[in-house]
Amino acid sequence: MTLESTLLPLLTRIADALDRLAPPPPAPIDFHAADAFVWQADGDRLSPVPDVSKVDISLLQGVQNQRDILLENTRRFAQGLPANNALLWGARGMGKSSLVKSVHAAVNEAAGQPLGHGPLALVEIHREDIPSLPRLLAAVRDSGRRFVLFCDDLSFTNDDAHYKSLKAVLEGGVEGRPANVVFYATSNRRHLMPRDMIDNERSTAINPSEAVEEKVSLSDRFGLWLGFHNCDQDTYFAMVDGYAAALGLTVPVEELHARAVEWAVTRGNRSGRVAWQFIQDMAGQAGGSRDHAPDL
Repeated sequence: MTLESTLLPLLTRIADALDRLAPPPPAPIDFHAADAFVWQADGDRLSPVPDVSKVDISLLQGVQNQRDILLENTRRFAQGLPANNALLWGARGMGKSSLVKSVHAAVNEAAGQPLGHGPLALVEIHREDIPSLPRLLAAVRDSGRRFVLFCDDLSFTNDDAHYKSLKAVLEGGVEGRPANVVFYATSNRRHLMPRDMIDNERSTAINPSEAVEEKVSLSDRFGLWLGFHNCDQDTYFAMVDGYAAALGLTVPVEELHARAVEWAVTRGNRSGRVAWQFIQDMAGQAGGSRDHAPDL
């Protein structure tokens, strides 16, 4: 008996055992499973979202100019025309993420296609998964669909180098952004980084202007900058009235507005989110039902 004949069965058993222990190959992505997905970087999967938490675009008050610009950009993209990446920045609770989801829904609803076959697929990617963006782009590049990649509440800290990965993906990389992809992000910061981070770079760098440009150039990769600012009382009342009508509340306007002011005072802020939370409270007191209510 030769050494080869002795070792071969053992090696075969070891190889079979390793095959059993190896994870199965990932299932192919079904790009028509839904019109919205969440990117799971652990496993490079797109998890379908059959029912997106959103509000009707007509209910978004005080952001009509931002709505029209983003809607037109998204429509052009859905039609295969050139379109820009978009950064929605500014005051919290003013409907930045709601606008992205509502615009996506409006464009798909206008096309009248069945679920999973709308002209646009919305893919949410979490901020901590930004380094996996090249793998996501590779997955959707030849999919046959057009994608709006969406990162909510995007920002970077002093020791966070993920912004360099995002810069290369948005513009400037060898492959570049695929023609079937645009990137929409929301942030409370116009330059996606805290002001003290930019100031520190300016004060410690040999060439302050170059150091600051390195930090703020990320936001330059977004062709559209849409600012959202704190709303005045008339806009706040318009939001309250619109949400009340949508939920069928029949409260006298004077009483509704007085209670809305009181609610805003307790929150220390007026915004679309505060208006929506107030109306949710009113609907609950009235015994109304609003399952799966979206968050603004």
